[in-house]
Amino acid sequence: MGNNKLIGLVLLVVGAILLFFGWQASQSVGEQVAETLTGRFSDETMWYIIGGAVCVVAGGFLAFFRK
Repeated sequence: MGNNKLIGLVLLVVGAILLFFGWQASQSVGEQVAETLTGRFSDETMWYIIGGAVCVVAGGFLAFFRK
């Protein structure tokens, strides 16, 4: 297995973990109240979700499409 594939798999795992934490944070009572009042999630929750999505996309590209 090449270095790119290994790095891609690690990024996929890290991205999945970040997305999980972002989803968990968005489901908390405090976050739901803040989202209801302001119309958006907190910055910390958004960074988890954005960071997780970027890691998953980059990891998938490295692991499956790059040779």
